[in-house]
Amino acid sequence: MDLDTFIITVFCHIDDALTRSLEGVRLRARGPKPSLPDSEVLTMEVVGQYLGLAQDKAIFDYFRTHYSHFFPSLSRVHRTTFTRQAANLWRVKEVVWLYLVHRHVAHDPELAFIDSFPMPVCAYGRSAECKRLREISAFGRDTCSKAIFYGLRVHARVCWPGVITRLELAPANVAELHLVGDLAQHTDGILVGDRNYWGPLFADQLREEQGVQLIAPYRKSSQDPYPRRSKVLSRIRQSIEVVFGQLCERFKVKRMWARDLWHLSSRILRALVTHTLCILLNQLHGDTLHPLRFAQLLAL
Repeated sequence: MDLDTFIITVFCHIDDALTRSLEGVRLRARGPKPSLPDSEVLTMEVVGQYLGLAQDKAIFDYFRTHYSHFFPSLSRVHRTTFTRQAANLWRVKEVVWLYLVHRHVAHDPELAFIDSFPMPVCAYGRSAECKRLREISAFGRDTCSKAIFYGLRVHARVCWPGVITRLELAPANVAELHLVGDLAQHTDGILVGDRNYWGPLFADQLREEQGVQLIAPYRKSSQDPYPRRSKVLSRIRQSIEVVFGQLCERFKVKRMWARDLWHLSSRILRALVTHTLCILLNQLHGDTLHPLRFAQLLAL
């Protein structure tokens, strides 16, 4: 589809999700209605995120310059009003994301993958003076770069074929195993993790209490008694690596522009809505498009 069709399609899905998921709910207790409808703001955020416009200012400038005929009220709204309204809709984004996950996007809830990635809030040398998200930030180790960083870790549960169904934000010094219980709430089936999730006693406890089977390779590869099994597990969990690559590279989730948890939550939830909606649009094409091949969704 072309970009115009993509914008219209995204608006229809978001407007329908807002109408159905928030039926009978009043979003604003007082005050006049905003000049820009919430569905239009979310549409511009999602399309802008897909196009690689990760900052609110870039999204506002792009649509005001090129698509004011699609959003006529945008010409009468100041940029700060747009960004404030977008940030205030963080709870609505969460509702829309969960509605799309549970009502529209096809996925296998019995097979899921768990992992985490680091989110530094500043450079390591500036950690002593950095005040950004200081109340929830901590020092942690990035296993990929084998370096110490200061910030947060994003923990996610991704169901096959790549649908993010749960996400947790935690300080960088919190171990991965401590978040498994939260990620596995109200679920069953199999959870596949990497070597950081090796813990036989914890896995037995999780199976008894929540009915979830946690599978992970042996913690030390040099002492692994079942190397073939670990190799198979590493191969089947490649989909979560693809999902994390999309969040970090395409949607720039790791870029820390937010100065408080309110704006950070809004940015992360915007990426989740965009990712889930792109999977849905790919699935609507049938077998012609892989659910995670976002670049093929739009033919400019």
